[in-house]
Amino acid sequence: MSDSDTSSGGGGGSERVPGRERRRFPGISSRAYEHPADRSALVALRKLTGFDTVFKALSGLLPERSLRLLYLSDSVRVSDRQFAHLGDMLRDACYILDLDKVPAMYVTQDPRPNAMCIGMDEPIIVMTTGLVELLDEEEMRAVVGHEVGHALSGHSVYRTILLFLTNLALKVAWIPLGNVAVMAVVTALREWFRKSELSADRAGLLVGQDLRASMRGLMKLAGGHHLHEMNVDAFLEQAEEYEAGGDLRDSVLKILNMLPRSHPFTTVRAAELKRWAAGRDYQRIMDGHYPRRDEDKNTSVSDSFRESANHYAESVRASKDPLMAFVRDVAGGAGDLGSKLREKFTGGGGAASSDRSREKSQEKPQDPSQPPQGGPEPDLPLAP
Repeated sequence: MSDSDTSSGGGGGSERVPGRERRRFPGISSRAYEHPADRSALVALRKLTGFDTVFKALSGLLPERSLRLLYLSDSVRVSDRQFAHLGDMLRDACYILDLDKVPAMYVTQDPRPNAMCIGMDEPIIVMTTGLVELLDEEEMRAVVGHEVGHALSGHSVYRTILLFLTNLALKVAWIPLGNVAVMAVVTALREWFRKSELSADRAGLLVGQDLRASMRGLMKLAGGHHLHEMNVDAFLEQAEEYEAGGDLRDSVLKILNMLPRSHPFTTVRAAELKRWAAGRDYQRIMDGHYPRRDEDKNTSVSDSFRESANHYAESVRASKDPLMAFVRDVAGGAGDLGSKLREKFTGGGGAASSDRSREKSQEKPQDPSQPPQGGPEPDLPLAP
């Protein structure tokens, strides 16, 4: 039975399914859409002995209950009676990604367009009014799918810790070296979270199944309501110019600009998502070939790290960034230097040694009355 064949009527316990026919992914594992760097970090954390126990203990220190009470008391909870269209999208997204329990969702008054998925025990999704007012239905569907992707991947746990540590860093800023230690962890978490955003963008595309809507949403995050003044191709050209333009100084400035951010830049996100949508992995998922949740326990940490390393190596090879080009040049030079040092300290065995012997045998005999070629010049003329 297709998704559209099932009734999507109102209450009474009836099953809520997408309003138009979309592919559903029963039992899909978050590994299907996770960015390689994001996935390798998560697999390693999940494999650690006692990891869940440690985080359950930490949950008593984290202000999760306070956050839940805050949103319950000062925001609008999405339901059949409040922001019902968002509730329908949320149920649709959970149905498509086969998430058993639908997270609670709140809309909070904030003109800045934003959304997040937080919570240690049970994730909650928060949307700002600025985001709700900015996006149309299909664009919002991709955003809701993005947040459900965070929930399925377990990102809400680490996002909550990131929020807690960020606030802690502000409180201990006056303590000598205290802020340095906390900010080191925050910086590492932010780097992971930026990669997790790329994963969630992919989940949003799997839910919305409309690449144009995902692109429009990202453009609106960058340029506001004026969609008629924007162009997808021109927007993606900005990402190309951002990556390839400038010199090493610009590459360093890009890094410095990125460090305090929790999200990648919007043009970069759009370019990454378009590349993934055009690739083999996305098409395989849409054809029904994807990792299943019941296989997660057999996931190899080493394989995930190897895939992540291969991804980064390929990124460096394909990158047009001046710093990455410099890294490639240095790596190539280091390889030549290594081979020369190896020949020097091993006596130049193998084919290289044979070639040099052959060249020596072909040299003309040297006149014994002349000083050795290549040797030091005598201090005084030779006596007659």
